[in-house]
Amino acid sequence: MRVVAWVEGALLNQRGHLLPWSPVCLAIGIGLYFAIRFEPDARTYSGLSGLALLAIWASRRMSSAWAPLAIGGALVAVGFILAGARAHMVAEPVLKWRYYGPVEGRVVALDRSASDALRVTLDQVRIGDVPSDQAPRRIRLSLHGDHVPIVPGQRVMTTAHLSPPQGPVEPGGFDFRRHAWFQRLGAVGYARTPVVTAAPSRFEAGVRVAAVRMAISDRVREVLPGDVGGFAAAVSTGDRSGISAAALDNLRASNLAHLLAISGLHMGLLTGFVFVTCRVLLAALPALALRWPVRKVAAVCALIAATLYLLLSGGNVATERAFVMVSVLFGAVLIDRRAISLRAVAVAALLVLFLRPESLLSPGFQMSFAATTALVAVFGALRDVEVPRVPKWLRPVGGLLCSSAVAGLATAPIGAAHFNMVSHYGLLANTLSVPVVGSVVVPSAVLAAILAPFGLEAVAIHVMGIGLAWILAVSDWVSGLDGARGFVASSPGFVLPLFSLGALWVILWQGRSRWVGVFPMAFAAVFWGQGQRPEVLIADSGGLVGVMTEKGRALSKEKGAGFVASVWLENDGDGATQPEAAGRWPSAPDLVQRYPLEDFQLVHITGKRAAQQVTVCRPGELVVSAVPIKLTGDCAVFDPDRLRKTGSLAIRQGKLFSSADATGPRLWSPARPDGFSKSE
Repeated sequence: MRVVAWVEGALLNQRGHLLPWSPVCLAIGIGLYFAIRFEPDARTYSGLSGLALLAIWASRRMSSAWAPLAIGGALVAVGFILAGARAHMVAEPVLKWRYYGPVEGRVVALDRSASDALRVTLDQVRIGDVPSDQAPRRIRLSLHGDHVPIVPGQRVMTTAHLSPPQGPVEPGGFDFRRHAWFQRLGAVGYARTPVVTAAPSRFEAGVRVAAVRMAISDRVREVLPGDVGGFAAAVSTGDRSGISAAALDNLRASNLAHLLAISGLHMGLLTGFVFVTCRVLLAALPALALRWPVRKVAAVCALIAATLYLLLSGGNVATERAFVMVSVLFGAVLIDRRAISLRAVAVAALLVLFLRPESLLSPGFQMSFAATTALVAVFGALRDVEVPRVPKWLRPVGGLLCSSAVAGLATAPIGAAHFNMVSHYGLLANTLSVPVVGSVVVPSAVLAAILAPFGLEAVAIHVMGIGLAWILAVSDWVSGLDGARGFVASSPGFVLPLFSLGALWVILWQGRSRWVGVFPMAFAAVFWGQGQRPEVLIADSGGLVGVMTEKGRALSKEKGAGFVASVWLENDGDGATQPEAAGRWPSAPDLVQRYPLEDFQLVHITGKRAAQQVTVCRPGELVVSAVPIKLTGDCAVFDPDRLRKTGSLAIRQGKLFSSADATGPRLWSPARPDGFSKSE
């Protein structure tokens, strides 16, 4: 009875706080959909729909103490259904084989790849003789050859290498196929031949906006050349194609890369500047201030600015999320509610999850709402705390340091889990940079937009460039400090969700029982470093093998498969480069690489010449080949044909795991035979 009384009393205290828990319940359902290893059928969705309706009906007949549990259960079911519905809604054809030949399509987006090559996204695609019903609707190409000046809306053609989006580089890792599925990308690849214009530009509504964005980006880079111009274009229009890989690496190492993404910080600073400016100007005119609701008029102006910024930035997921958050904030102002509260954050999260359930898995969503929730909770708690009087000039500094520290602590576990890196001087870099964004960059960007119709925007753009040059200088200095970045190994999959749920319990629950959330956080922290990395990793192409040694992972070759190598090393928490990791291999580089392990010998065949040297395999050997091969003898052989069925492989504690087994048959990962027996 005491337990029931405690639960009832606790939940009664939550009656006014059910809304902040709603996105948590919805997120649990969405997470469950993505975590399972099979694709639900119609009966599953029908059953969950029935359970959700039953739970809602039952909640109306339950006591006020237990009704929130029923509603929470219904939201979990709704989250699962939403994620499944979204996955089916975005379904598009996916290329089922590797292709080399003519490609034609309309340019809809431009950005840069990890290798700093210009990357173009095409729709209305034509691929050689591939039937239209089998051709992908959208593809993405990295351009390594000469090409004409490319703008959105332009129809271009080239000769390209295409392949289906690849699965995880290791079992249980990030699944690019799933990411591409929700972006409606049916193929990715590269072109080394010149890109030429196939037809004049035709502008539809969405493409016309993209063309305007690129025109503004070109004008900004014309005024501000180099990385400063690329940075200015990124924060103005979301176009990152003008910033170099070196500058981007410095921004990441100093924890300033978030300034490149048009997200909550930029949207908040912009709309806040517009809101305050409009309110001050209107209040300075007594004839208007006495007759108009100045605060609400300023909120409408801020919403208009947010909408224009959303269109100008290309409307990516991060910007849509930020737009929803500021819309909820200023909507609260219009209906005379508290603008900044956990309820407002919850409404924004609910809207984002309803519109794009897959965003739950993105680090941008997680970091954005983690920082916002923590800031609202901490500053809300500080409202009731008496602090000693400090000089007025110190208050903004204290607020900045506090907000930077809170946001940094809230997002650090998420950044470490996704990027395997911790920026040790991120607080210093953000303290020196964020005020410049709010006081110089954003006001000058707004002024440039106002002056552009008169051809006077260059002056404001130059002022914006001064602020951005300062930020780049800070990132260059901080990233060069000793120990600027640390590396952490990947955590088990349950750690981050468990840590997040514990933190949300501490923030959202009421009373002393909120501190129960510390226990799952501590449990997650203990197990963070307990995850054992695989002893052996094998790329799905067969072109690279990595073996864990006392010095770190040893790679079978120092060039090629660079992306796979970098991800493996990052997941190991290893800051070594691929050539350094290849130097750990015990034998000298050769066409056939051999590595003796405890239970077997690993043999890596890298090409056709190497395949000619190996014709027989022995028991106890595991042969990995980058080319098709047929061997006599009794051993396990993984060549490209077999690896296409299994995906990447990992050996952990003597057992072989495949990506196909870890992912299971999903919409973005069709069912395929594993390609190996469980005894191997």
